[in-house]
Amino acid sequence: MDILLQAFSVLLWSGLLKGLQLALWPRLRPALGDYAYPAAYPASLLLFALATWYCGILRVPVALALLVFLGLGVYGIRRGDYRIREIRNLLTWDAVFLTGFLFALAVRFTNPPIGYFSEQYMNHAFLASVIREPVVPPLDPWFAGGRLTVYYYLGHWLMGCLAVVTGIPSEVAFNLVPGTVYGTAFVTLYALGRLLLRRWKWLPLAVLLLVPPSVPWFLAAGGDIYGAFQDTNWIVPGARFEFPVFSLFLGNVHAFEMAVFNQVFLLFLLGFTWCRWSGLDARGRGVLLLLLGLSVGSMPPLNSWDALVYGPAVAVFLLLLWARERDTSTFAAAVAVPAIAFAIYLPYYLRLEPAGVGGIGAGFPPTDPLVFLAIWGGFLAIVYAAVARDIRRFPLLAAVAIPFLLTGYVALGIVLVPLAYLLLRKERSFGDLLCIAGLSVLAFCEVFFFREMLGGDYSRFNTIFKFYFDAWVLLGTGSLLIAGRWLSARLPVSAPRWLAIGAAAALIAAPVVLNVDIGRGLLGIEYPPESYHTLDGLAYLDAARPGEAAAIDYLRTLGGDHRLVEAENGDYNYYSRVSSFTGIPAVLGQISHELTWRGNGAWYTERPADIRAIYENPREALALMEKYNATLLYVGEPERERYDVRLPDRGLVVIYDRDGVRIYERAGLHL
Repeated sequence: MDILLQAFSVLLWSGLLKGLQLALWPRLRPALGDYAYPAAYPASLLLFALATWYCGILRVPVALALLVFLGLGVYGIRRGDYRIREIRNLLTWDAVFLTGFLFALAVRFTNPPIGYFSEQYMNHAFLASVIREPVVPPLDPWFAGGRLTVYYYLGHWLMGCLAVVTGIPSEVAFNLVPGTVYGTAFVTLYALGRLLLRRWKWLPLAVLLLVPPSVPWFLAAGGDIYGAFQDTNWIVPGARFEFPVFSLFLGNVHAFEMAVFNQVFLLFLLGFTWCRWSGLDARGRGVLLLLLGLSVGSMPPLNSWDALVYGPAVAVFLLLLWARERDTSTFAAAVAVPAIAFAIYLPYYLRLEPAGVGGIGAGFPPTDPLVFLAIWGGFLAIVYAAVARDIRRFPLLAAVAIPFLLTGYVALGIVLVPLAYLLLRKERSFGDLLCIAGLSVLAFCEVFFFREMLGGDYSRFNTIFKFYFDAWVLLGTGSLLIAGRWLSARLPVSAPRWLAIGAAAALIAAPVVLNVDIGRGLLGIEYPPESYHTLDGLAYLDAARPGEAAAIDYLRTLGGDHRLVEAENGDYNYYSRVSSFTGIPAVLGQISHELTWRGNGAWYTERPADIRAIYENPREALALMEKYNATLLYVGEPERERYDVRLPDRGLVVIYDRDGVRIYERAGLHL
């Protein structure tokens, strides 16, 4: 896509986000007051996701969801809610949003390609599937005839519907997603800082920018940024660890990465509830309960792993709130939030059919304490400093770590010491509560793991992968709030406005100026020259595989209800690229992914064998295509490498033949 069209796409996308936020903002004021404006950014996205999702269920155009926001906006105008002088005083929030949005955009501008090395194929396939046919449940692009009832998909649905409404193609929308997440998370974290800190209010934003101690260690040892990130990524044996800024540079647009904005929104709502609940009237409490229910209820379809962490955390929080307030309305809130959360996405649960988690396991070898500190040492240093006075007053409590140190669970012992002191405090700040939650997640990961398809040495792969990310947000935000309180008391000087503007400008410019291009290394191919930057995630195909690029463009404009046959050859390679890039369901895409989602059934051997027969056995090809309702047959270089291609003389019509790629359509479909 031309760079001017990309710029227009950015303006159109960000304009839609702003319109949604402005429409909802006045309706949040009874509950959130001055914080309604920043909170409307994440809340409007969640409401848009919910409204479009029900449009998808009803099989009506998802653009109709905009009528909800149009109605809210018209109502606000009639009430006089939009006063220029007032909005002018709120522009700082927009500046914070734009800082996060443009920073992430700059990162993706230098790291644009959608490659097969990680999960980019999968996530773009989901996004493209939603854009091509926005129905609920969405079509599974890697399993013709299947639906995404086997996976949490709401983030892809939300971003896909934003693309549908704006008309932005998936390859550009893919790289706009991180900007949306970072911008929304930035403004929400800043609101949390404003709520809880007298000064250093921007400090919570750093949770999305900081790196673990291992990164500077690997850099000091002579590595480059790509190597330092990758070595950190695999630092835990048999598992994987990502932190927000690494996920941003990696550009997977995975479910847990998109869900960050909702995580920090929930943290803000909980912090606001903790500080302001007693001063709210019945109307304000009602609005706040709806927001809490919307945020918690959106977690399972956004990223179910978040629900496993935040569900119990919110339940404990509400009980603590009720214990503090001891009134009927607070008890009602503790009951209402989970009820609302479950009810709003009830159809999602009724249709959910994943292979699932096979219970909780225990007894995995302990994490190497040096590896543990290489990840968590920075945040743990802050927490230990915060409880240092408590340790001096009650040193015997530190003995809670001794049994675990003696049995080799040193990392668990390191976690339990500050956790014990924070739990026994009579008065806890909200930062303390977040640290308790984060430390509890880390303690859980040292002892337990969720059983799933991966076993053996990789039994806790996903437990570490997903829970460590949540722990980073919880422990990181909590420790930064603690650090902010300490700094506010000892360094009372506020930074001048020009310094904040300069820091924001430097942050936005840094990815482009430094040209930190991790995507090029991940792809392992020579896509356009070093100076080439774009938001088009598929632009590299024009240089690397021009014939395929043209064929993909053709298929993306091909109307109708199609399913296709393409070569299948495992995961994390160039195969499954047609379904991934177009969203047209293939008979079978990346097989290990489907195995994880659907479990091992007859399809596991049947579908690969049928695909081979379609390409190699002319007598069976048409019947097998009809078996899967496949309308298209794609023959490119990977298909010729994988199979001895021999197609029937009749029954297939060539609809595309250019630069080594042929696309056939099954005859008789339009009669």
